[in-house]
Amino acid sequence: MEKHIYKCLLYNKEVIPYREALAWQRSLLSERINNSVLDDVLILLEHPPVYTLGQGANPDFLKFDIDNTTYEVCRVERGGEVTYHCPGQLVGYPILNLQRYRKDLHWYLRQLEEVIIRTLTVYNLQGERIPGFTGVWLEGRKVAAIGIKVSRWITMHGFSLNVCPDLTGFERIVPCGISDKPVGSLREWLPGITCDEVRSHIAQSFASVFNVKFD
Repeated sequence: MEKHIYKCLLYNKEVIPYREALAWQRSLLSERINNSVLDDVLILLEHPPVYTLGQGANPDFLKFDIDNTTYEVCRVERGGEVTYHCPGQLVGYPILNLQRYRKDLHWYLRQLEEVIIRTLTVYNLQGERIPGFTGVWLEGRKVAAIGIKVSRWITMHGFSLNVCPDLTGFERIVPCGISDKPVGSLREWLPGITCDEVRSHIAQSFASVFNVKFD
């Protein structure tokens, strides 16, 4: 039996403030909770520098005073600990109705990892999973983080891939609460790589993994 191919709206944006993108996601989520026939969405963008903490995140993983700082900090409804976004990091926000795919959050997390792993193979890089952790590593360095929120089987938040960011912002946190595994970026393996060129590969990998067609 042939697998159904769902339509997905693809939004390629440049650098958008985190709170603006968060409001956009919440709006798309709400629309789809109220109308389950709406098409799925994938947003690809970058953010200005911002630290985000997931639900229940431990503030001890911040190496600065959250109440007395010039850094932008947002506590949000995704799972996971603290992470950092900045230009040069490609962020993907899928708004998917998992009732069309599989109602299984562990499956969904593994699929998002697979999107990153397939993208890396385009560059002959072998992305790896580490049992017990969520994300993708290259030679022991974490290059992709994943944190999601699902409401009535509709997803928001998503993944971030360090393409060519300034990694110094990660020095002010314990990324994802993991102290013994360093953060890396694709630029370490591929000097000159840009988010713009990676976008199309991410989109193609996403379409292949989830069996969607972009509109």
